[in-house]
Parts: sequence; C-alpha cells; structure tokens
Amino acid sequence: MRHFKTLSSYLDYIQLPRPEHPMLSVLSVKGDDFLTCPIESSPPITNDCYNISLKKIIEGDLNYGRTKYDFTNGAMIFIAPRQVMQWDANLIIEQKGFSITFHEDFLKGTELAHQIKKYGFFSYSVNEALHLSPKEESQVEAIVENIKMEYHSNQDKFSKEIIISQLSTLLKYANRFYERQFLNRKELSNDLLDQFNRNLNQYFESGQLEEKGVPSIEFLANNMAVSQRYLSDSLKKETGKTAIEHIQLFLIDEAKNILLQPSKNISEVAYELGFEYPQYFSRLFKKKVGLSPSEFREKYKMN
Repeated sequence: MRHFKTLSSYLDYIQLPRPEHPMLSVLSVKGDDFLTCPIESSPPITNDCYNISLKKIIEGDLNYGRTKYDFTNGAMIFIAPRQVMQWDANLIIEQKGFSITFHEDFLKGTELAHQIKKYGFFSYSVNEALHLSPKEESQVEAIVENIKMEYHSNQDKFSKEIIISQLSTLLKYANRFYERQFLNRKELSNDLLDQFNRNLNQYFESGQLEEKGVPSIEFLANNMAVSQRYLSDSLKKETGKTAIEHIQLFLIDEAKNILLQPSKNISEVAYELGFEYPQYFSRLFKKKVGLSPSEFREKYKMN
C-alpha cells in the first residue's frame, strides 16, 4: 500500500494543483461544473492529511476504509490521516461544494490539534456521512469562503491563526449538524440497537462467547457494516448508554438467568459468559446489580 507523507506528494499523485500553502489545500467548484478525478483509478492508498469535503458522486465507486461510497446525494465527509482510500475508473464528482485538505502537522501547537481528535465523525464510514439541509449547506459554505479568501491572500503572521479558527468553527458546526442528523434518524438508531442486540444474542447462542470471549465493539460493528465510532455514538444518542455499556448489560442479564441454575458455580458462569477471570465478572456484576453473584443467587434462588 502506498503512503504519502506530504500534502504535495499526495496531490501530485491524484493530479490536482499543488497547494499554495505547503500544508493546506483549498479547492472548490461552483455552479454546474463537474470535477472529474484526473487520475482514473487508484489502488488502496493512505496519507498524513485530514480532508473535509462536500461532494456528490455522479458516477463510479469510491471506497473509504471498508465501505463503498454508493449514494448520490450531496454529503459532507471527513477523512482522518492514514485512512485507506481507493477508487475505480470513471469516477466523476460534482464538486459544487469544496475540498479542504491539510497535513496533520498544520495543527501542531494549536488547541485544534487536540480538539480534532475528539470529533468522532473522522472515524465514520462514508455511508455515515453528514447530509446537510440547504440552510446548513449555506452556513458551511460561508465559513469555507472565509477560509478560501484567507488561503488565497498574501500570507502574514495572522493567516494561520485565522484559518485554524475558521476550521475550528467549521468542525463545531459539523458536530451540531450531526447531532441533528442523529435525532432525525431516530428510527435508524432504533434499528441499529435491534441489530446490535440480535448480533449479541446470536454470538451467545452459537457458543462463541464461551469459546472466544466477550466480543469487541469493532467485531460487532463490522458485522453490522457500520464503523465502530458511529455505532457507539448512535447508541449513546438514542439510549444514553455506550456500546460497551450495552454489552455489559446483556452479559449481566444472561448472568442472572444462568446463576439461577444451581448446577453451575460462579466461575463456570463467568467462563460461559466469556470472562477470562471470574473475579472481574464478580466485580462487574456487583457494580451493576448491587449484589455479588453469590448474594444474587441466594436472594433469588428457587425454593
């Protein structure tokens, strides 16, 4: 897999104009123009840059991570450094929006360098992109226009600070709009929760819990064809609990059923539920239930 350490080398590879700043590129096309990707296709590649863009795929397939970008509605996507990308021949993008690409070192020494890592949407798959309303799109474009004006102006000691400030504002708005999208997709979030619980139940019933241990969030997310971060964020918005908390609640619920079977001791219950160490199972159970496994068994045992 080919990796590009500099912004210029990456842009040279995809045959786009060299940046006016060594660590920042701002591209936009307005009106009814189309931007056809100059390089016809690409095997998987990575780079050390962030990308924020608003685009619409007209034809062709763009793969980002493990997911195919297969929708044609305009959407805002966020790509983090070292994410794997590839695309096929004849990729045509309607670039009525913008594409901002900046090297991760561009943020060094700024508050945004730390803040950007907290924005989960840089870890989302492309099918979890941000779909903007016309009003939201106008707000985003106004911020990008400020960045573009500063980018094309003569650089001075204030330039970077102003651009970083505008980038920070852009990401804050994106975070707000994602909150709106989560709310508007409540039905989808409920479906994700149902899928999540079904996957957990199937994993348990197939014996994998005892054989392979407690499943990771990444494993469950891959089975559901969503990114790990998007799954956790969706469940958190919908239920107030993280994916890890949902797994723990599932395990505790199953533990209660098994504990009422007198033929199994506490260690056997723990191993059946995928815990490597029975002591950890006992601590988690008491934390969630308020009783130790033994105390629970004694209180609710059948007469």
